[in-house]
Amino acid sequence: MYEFDYQRPSSLSEAASMLSGEATLMAGGQTLIPTLKQRLAMPSAVIDIGGIAELSGISAGGGSVSIGATTRHAAVADSADVKGAIPALAKLAEGIGDPQVRNMGTIGGSIANNDPAADYPAAVVGLGATVHTNKREIAADNFFTGMFETALAEDEIVTKVVFPVPEKAGYMKFPNPASRYAMVGVFVAQTGGGVRVAVTGAGPSVFRVAEMESALGGNFWASAIEGISVSADGLNADIHGSAAYRAHLVGVMARRAVAEAGG
Repeated sequence: MYEFDYQRPSSLSEAASMLSGEATLMAGGQTLIPTLKQRLAMPSAVIDIGGIAELSGISAGGGSVSIGATTRHAAVADSADVKGAIPALAKLAEGIGDPQVRNMGTIGGSIANNDPAADYPAAVVGLGATVHTNKREIAADNFFTGMFETALAEDEIVTKVVFPVPEKAGYMKFPNPASRYAMVGVFVAQTGGGVRVAVTGAGPSVFRVAEMESALGGNFWASAIEGISVSADGLNADIHGSAAYRAHLVGVMARRAVAEAGG
């Protein structure tokens, strides 16, 4: 690691005041710590927000589920509120990484990092969630802007994510057997405003499939998207799978997600 200052603020306002220059935030540290150990980042300071009480916790009511930014994946997976309101979201959290990762990793850290193979971006976009920060509210469709890029300003901190409760929802992924990251994951949700289909793992960032959304809006059954495919152009390709393979998996995982949701 390169040398840096370690800071542990006790409040959101204190953390915001420290966030300047080359300082970086840390919640669970599941991405940042390996990055630092490999000397791939050289922040002037690491601001550990994991102990700020106001950033953690889960609440449900009024047709939504609110999850604090530093809430651990394991807490989401085990939450009775999440299981009762959005079972697919609890299942998604339960499938992230391994027990060690789930007991340290946080939802805010995951979406702020925006790894192209992370699970949470699919839920955020698939459910049409709203990301709250210390400065504003950002709609899901405007939050993820590219590979490892988001709409967050350099001095902005995610405080919570608010998920509308859908009528039906399902998430299915084809995991990399070593990392458990999604080679392709698809979150499908039927809401009062229509159907949303969000794909992670396949491209540089999470994306929606409009043709599938339209088809499922008229007939929420897996058979409705049987003949719909996505183009392999621009999709990820690596030693684990080609772009064409990932394009094929999008259709497979989408149909399975619809079936999981009860369609």
